[in-house]
Amino acid sequence: MNWLLVIAGAAVGAPLRYLTDRAVQSRHDTVFPWGTFTVNVTGCLILGTLTGAASSHLQLLLGTGLCGALSTYSTFSYETLRLAEDGARFYAAANVVVSVVAGLGAAFAGVTLAEALWA
Repeated sequence: MNWLLVIAGAAVGAPLRYLTDRAVQSRHDTVFPWGTFTVNVTGCLILGTLTGAASSHLQLLLGTGLCGALSTYSTFSYETLRLAEDGARFYAAANVVVSVVAGLGAAFAGVTLAEALWA
C-alpha cells in the first residue's frame, strides 16, 4: 500500500516539476537555471514542513512521492556542470551557493512553520 502513495505523489510531482520549470525559465532571459532552482527550493520547503508534522502516510505521499519527483539533484548538478563548461563559472558557482543556502533556509522555514502550526 505504501508504494501506491509514493506513485500517486510522483504522478503529480513529475509533471508539476516540468511545467513549473518551463513556466519560470520562460520568464527569465538568463543562463541561470531559475526553473530548477524554484522546484528544488519549493521541495525543501514542503519537506521541511512535513518533518515531524505529518503522518507517515502523508510523508510518503508528499515527501517521498511529490517532492521526490518535484525536486531534482541530478538536474541541478547537470545544469551547474553545463554552466561551468560553457564558461559561465560565476553562474555555476552562484547556482551552487544560492541553491544550498536557499534550500536549507526553506527547509528550516518549513520546520519552523510546522512547529508554529502544529505545536
